[in-house]
Amino acid sequence: MKIATYHRMLGDNVVFYKGDVKEFIFNNILSECLTKLSEICDIIDWKNQRKAIATYIKSNHSTKLKALLPSPNETDEKFDFILKQTPLIKMWLQHFANYYKKKEYVNEPQWDRVYVTTLFTFYWKITVKAIKDAKCLVKNPNELKVGGVLASLLAKEVEEETGIKPITGILDKVGVLDPKNVKAKEIIIDDLPLDYSILDEIDYVYPTGSAYFTFMTKGCTRTCAFCSVPKLEPTYKEKIPTKKKFAEINELYGEQQNLLLMDNNVLASPKFPEIIQEIKDMGFVKGARFVEPNQLDIAIRNLKKGENDKVYINRSYSILKNFIAKRVKGENAQIVFDIYDKYKLLKPETIEKENLLIAYDELKDLYERYRNKAPKNRYVDFNQGTDARYVTDENMKLISEIPINPLRIAFDYWGIRKQYENAVRLAAKYKINRLSNYLLFNFKDKPQDLYLRMQINMQLSEELDIHIYSFPMKFIPLFGEEAKDRQYIGKFWNKKFIRAIQSISNVTRGIVPPERSFFERAFGSDEKEYFELLYMPETFIIYRNLFEVDLGLTKKWKTLYHSIKENDKLWNETKIILEKNDFTNLKEKTKNKKILNLLEYYTITRGDIKKSDREYLELKKKFDHLIQSDQFMDLTLTYDYEERE
Repeated sequence: MKIATYHRMLGDNVVFYKGDVKEFIFNNILSECLTKLSEICDIIDWKNQRKAIATYIKSNHSTKLKALLPSPNETDEKFDFILKQTPLIKMWLQHFANYYKKKEYVNEPQWDRVYVTTLFTFYWKITVKAIKDAKCLVKNPNELKVGGVLASLLAKEVEEETGIKPITGILDKVGVLDPKNVKAKEIIIDDLPLDYSILDEIDYVYPTGSAYFTFMTKGCTRTCAFCSVPKLEPTYKEKIPTKKKFAEINELYGEQQNLLLMDNNVLASPKFPEIIQEIKDMGFVKGARFVEPNQLDIAIRNLKKGENDKVYINRSYSILKNFIAKRVKGENAQIVFDIYDKYKLLKPETIEKENLLIAYDELKDLYERYRNKAPKNRYVDFNQGTDARYVTDENMKLISEIPINPLRIAFDYWGIRKQYENAVRLAAKYKINRLSNYLLFNFKDKPQDLYLRMQINMQLSEELDIHIYSFPMKFIPLFGEEAKDRQYIGKFWNKKFIRAIQSISNVTRGIVPPERSFFERAFGSDEKEYFELLYMPETFIIYRNLFEVDLGLTKKWKTLYHSIKENDKLWNETKIILEKNDFTNLKEKTKNKKILNLLEYYTITRGDIKKSDREYLELKKKFDHLIQSDQFMDLTLTYDYEERE
């Protein structure tokens, strides 16, 4: 978003894309095809046939082509013209289909510069693929810029694999991208306001809703071995000016509801009181309410400026679609529909800028009258978490003066228990009742450490009458081959234990709620039950009710499991097999019949289960809702369970 702002300042045209690079290439070819067909025969509404044309170009099938060719009725006054243009239409459709099939676009790059942003290191394969696919987009290979987290941590590996030397770290120096450009020499990209408009160029809707994104500080004063921040942001900046940026955002995109702060250690700043005051000055005081500005007015105003027509046409369509679906009823709904129909606003592919501007004059009064003006609560979120070791009575009191929701406190390892507990108690003292935290595991910790940290959160929630939601976060190395996927197993962990935690997370979407009944059901009432669960077959963990009540297999498994545990020799042999979490070819792993009987339970897969587990489905529904209510959660969590694998 900052890079988009930077290039617009230089007078460049900017396009944002999220997804498969090859789909981006195809969409550009499709757009060129539609433009060419409209030039040949503008009588036909080619945009309305976008999907059919896309299908033909991808398939290059003659029957698909035949269906696309116009067949005018002889009574049509334009009959002769359409008939005359048909061979030309056919030729160009075949041209674009062949152009795509033969990958001729590889020899005709169209972009002056392409940026590929990289995220987590364990997305290595798909990231490398994206970089390689993007090479055919850019005219000059030196203008393919790769940056971000993965590129900064695995810079050497990226260059070796792709031939592209990444830009590491943050863009916090003048002229870093264009040292010879006079205008660029005056710009520090990292200090620029965000270009929110690019989010409307894509179909994906980010879960944050209406929110300011910013940093009040940069970097961190710590050098934790498990953390990438010292590498990505090596210099701690104790205060970053933000008021001017927010004023520019308000002018261009309207006031936002919430404030999302991405600071990695905001409490370390000696200027923390100033930071809180600035947050309050921006309207984020405790109890603050927000009325959304007229988004249609803002979109049309920016459309009239002509800076990014595609974005603001998309934005207007989204607003108008929501308006007729949710805000107007009865006769007014019919009036609105008729206007949409009259100016071809019902489908995104048929909207034209000129029609939209004319329609706006007819719609604006109705929109203003019926749009949503209900006041909403405003929230502030230190999304990356706060450092319990820096929490004091004074700064917790300051935090309580803003609408913090939730307060995220990191509990990365057992050694900071006292500081963490002190921070939670101070939060409760100042009536901050909704908290969440990140629990690092699979690093140097032991499995029981994770259990004890989750248990403390449950106990503190009960004692202080607050809600602490925990989010276990699996450690993955920052560097080397082990950073490139999610397979790393910590010194004190094993594949079975990791998969057991993932199996529980599969139901709760990563959330560990504070209620005792749930916690003890999910993780056990004590460490003994916890380890029993870790060794339990995966399907028994996920479908508790099915295997415990309906089938009665859990009890049988437990009996055999404990019987084997009583014999040290048998258990040592069994333990080695279980912890590898590989239950194929069992007879090659042991000759002991008792152990083989136990291992048979582990061969039951989810595909074998025909009956749905009611408890599983109900819990999953509940936690889907909880994730949705925390609109900033998706920005930081990398759910490590099957739906995200």
